Amino acid sequence: MRDVLTVLIALLAGFAGAAIWSLTGVGNAQTREYLLENPDILPEMARAYQAQEQQDRLASVSDDVREPFAGAVLGNPNGSRTLVKFTDYACGYCRASVADIDRLIAEDPELRVVIREYPILGSEAAARMGLAAAQQGKFDAYYHAMFASGPPTAESINAAARAAGIDMEAAQAFGSSAEATAELEQTFAYARQLGFSGTPSWIAGDAAFEGAVGFEELKAAVSDADS
Repeated sequence: MRDVLTVLIALLAGFAGAAIWSLTGVGNAQTREYLLENPDILPEMARAYQAQEQQDRLASVSDDVREPFAGAVLGNPNGSRTLVKFTDYACGYCRASVADIDRLIAEDPELRVVIREYPILGSEAAARMGLAAAQQGKFDAYYHAMFASGPPTAESINAAARAAGIDMEAAQAFGSSAEATAELEQTFAYARQLGFSGTPSWIAGDAAFEGAVGFEELKAAVSDADS
């Protein structure tokens, strides 16, 4: 309880005040009584603390995380609003979010959706093919074909690539290149900095969050980022 109180005082009075509070114990009884009478303040302040932490993490990766690997973007590549999606072709929740993203794009001609290939579930081959598709200007078609094909296998990856009209020889060469490896490593580094542990994960404005949150929450996040 004392640690929680320290965090709360840090939020209310700054960390210098919190240090004094923690060391002296002054006011613990009064604060405990107040919090017991107003328990709704605890989750509210915890959310505020977590949001501030996430904003600090996001600031550490600057605007770089919002810049796509050339071609790995859906919607309007020059749009004034940006949503970043960390995705994995083996992730069922990522697959479920495809329709939400398509709907957002259909409703908002200014939306740019940056896709960051984040293969944490063993789908690195599909992710490398995705980067090759982006390099050939075929990313949108491959992305949709890959998610429509079900779990990634050698057969489904090749089928999605063929459906997207990808030059397979060039794609195989690029997919195994140092450039593709560096891009994947960069995305993993961003995810570590942001504290992302799963997919899909998202960035909209100053907000970074995880999970299959659904259309309405994604729309609200993009709208809040624009306000």
